[in-house]
Amino acid sequence: MQLQQSILPDSIPAQLDQSVEATEALWIGLANSLTPAVEVQHIQKAWNKQVVTNHQVQIFSRALCDVDRARLLVVASLHSDDWLHAPPITSVSLRLSDEAIRIAVARRLGCKACEPHISVCGKAVDAQGLHGLSCRKTASRQQRHSHINDIIWRAIKRAQIPALK
Repeated sequence: MQLQQSILPDSIPAQLDQSVEATEALWIGLANSLTPAVEVQHIQKAWNKQVVTNHQVQIFSRALCDVDRARLLVVASLHSDDWLHAPPITSVSLRLSDEAIRIAVARRLGCKACEPHISVCGKAVDAQGLHGLSCRKTASRQQRHSHINDIIWRAIKRAQIPALK
């Protein structure tokens, strides 16, 4: 307010914005905190961080089981969303199939990923489908293993180092 008044000519009187108090009260309710310190009130991130932190605490407190808490911790970790920003370039194996994206998003959101069934190893698989990530008899485990071998082999070949699979 002082900065604005110093820029404006003296002939224009200072006017108080009535919506500031109502907006700050609304923000205090969202952030469950006092307004940011005066020296950082001009920085949007200072306002957003407290609201986001409060919402994270609320979401974590509503997690029903350890699996949900672990999923939320992973999703909130630094760089956990990098794969969402990767360009889908097939030549460097950055293109995911529709099915892979569906499963990855279901895992990220904690949604149902499959119908409950019995795995090829004989264990029960719930609707989240987590068993398939660790089952030694699942076909996707072998596919992932082969795919990683292919990526490493191509990288070594590009570096002009002799390699055999």
